[in-house]
Amino acid sequence: MLRLIDRLFEAVDKKGHVCLGLDTAPDYLPESFFKGHSSAGEAIFCFNRRIIEATLDAVAVYKVQIAYYEALGLDGLAAYAKTLAFLRKNGAIVIADVKRGDIAKTAEMYAKAHFSGEFEADFITVNPFMGMDTLSPFYPWLKTGDKGIFSLVATSNPGASDIEGLICKDGASVSEKLGAMIKSEGEAFMGACGYGAVGAVVGCTNKEQTVSIRERMPGVFFLIPGYGAQGGKAEDMKNYFVNGNGGVVNSSRGILLAYKKDERPIPFDEAARGEVLRMRDDIRNAI
Repeated sequence: MLRLIDRLFEAVDKKGHVCLGLDTAPDYLPESFFKGHSSAGEAIFCFNRRIIEATLDAVAVYKVQIAYYEALGLDGLAAYAKTLAFLRKNGAIVIADVKRGDIAKTAEMYAKAHFSGEFEADFITVNPFMGMDTLSPFYPWLKTGDKGIFSLVATSNPGASDIEGLICKDGASVSEKLGAMIKSEGEAFMGACGYGAVGAVVGCTNKEQTVSIRERMPGVFFLIPGYGAQGGKAEDMKNYFVNGNGGVVNSSRGILLAYKKDERPIPFDEAARGEVLRMRDDIRNAI
């Protein structure tokens, strides 16, 4: 049986680099879509399901951002759980974008919450800025070979340089130092593909650091946000890949709202598929 990181590597080879972000807000749905659904959460799940069904063959991994579901209370969390379950039932790899960052027993409970039970996902995102002991409580799950984490390293937001860009005494930035630590941590969980189950979140808007970041993190798989709505282009990220693999590129609004940008009256799931295929080919052509 393939380790999770090897499954992800293989999915990129076969399907391309698209990570589809199901960061689904109620106002992203067509107005008519709420008819016949008992709640906003139920409508969101049905919207997600159609997006997933339309894109399964062309998406390497799906990322579900929990905040969009938490904002709707229990109804939203039910939609979150149903979305995760539907993805995994259909053989998709799923990242729970939860950005947990605590230590000791609290972190152990976060791991249990998002690696098992109703909120079970394959990968989860984590925040390491309290130190490497924010990551270690997740490692017992990674040892099984079927779970993984993506740690924040160099994010795509405008304020990232406030902390991540600070320069340490040896001349390296906080991001660069953190990247080296993540590389070291992941060496205990390597797959046959040459990448480990401890991955890094590296935004494609960090193009000035691209070469340096990748050089410092061989063997670290990248989750790359910032494409599309945040201004990142396929050309900006080509140096993040090694021989065409080693990362996935996230797009959320650009795919979910593609139907609103199309001049034709087109079903939202059909428009989403079209945007996924366009994005996939855009990245392939760039690298």
